[in-house]
Amino acid sequence: MNGFPRVALVTGSGRKRVGNVVAEALARRGFAIALHYRSSESEAAETVERFQASGWPCRAYQADVADEVQVAKMFRGVAEFFGRLDVLVTCASVWEPGNWREVVASELQRQWEINTLGTALCCLEAGRIMTAQPEGGVIVAVGDWAIERPYPSYFSYFVSKGAIPTLTRALAVELARENPRIRVNAVLPGPVMLPENLSQPEIQGAVAGTLLKRPGQPENVAQAVLSFIDNDYVTGVCLPVDGGRTIAGTR
Repeated sequence: MNGFPRVALVTGSGRKRVGNVVAEALARRGFAIALHYRSSESEAAETVERFQASGWPCRAYQADVADEVQVAKMFRGVAEFFGRLDVLVTCASVWEPGNWREVVASELQRQWEINTLGTALCCLEAGRIMTAQPEGGVIVAVGDWAIERPYPSYFSYFVSKGAIPTLTRALAVELARENPRIRVNAVLPGPVMLPENLSQPEIQGAVAGTLLKRPGQPENVAQAVLSFIDNDYVTGVCLPVDGGRTIAGTR
């Protein structure tokens, strides 16, 4: 099945997190949406129903992004159903704390497989589709501002997210050599959707560490994604969306 003018796949978009908000922003822009989820099947089904009720073409795909076979199957399914892929946004990730003294190989591997390997596998599959399209495409990876100033208790997470800027720049170079109409950028969010289990002191610290002295919203990430799509002369860029927290001095 094809005939869709523009198609976007957003990983980690099944449930109400940042990816879900990004997917909705793209749907409002006229993109047909391929939702991705790993375990939140019911939430993804609800999102598909909500999008379709608004007249937005949408279909959900299940995959473990750390599994090469499952990722390839998902992208193959997207290409077969929608006929093309114009935008990939990689929002699937895991953010888990841990004392550095207690870090073991399995913890490092888990976060690396989802945050680094999963992002890379999805970007590579998207690149294979986009290089064959005359129109190319846009890939937006999602990293984290705090790789520049890591905070305590998230060693394994920062190790895994630290690769995203290099992945972004390297893939921008590789894909542009084959199709100059492919652009690869990254968004590095700050406190735009703080986890519900954070303590009040942690929330206050995250906000106080910004120059703007307020939390952001998932919509701020969606706006950055849209700007990368709109501006066709930007590639290989990693954009902090963090309220100035990267440059705000030590915590």
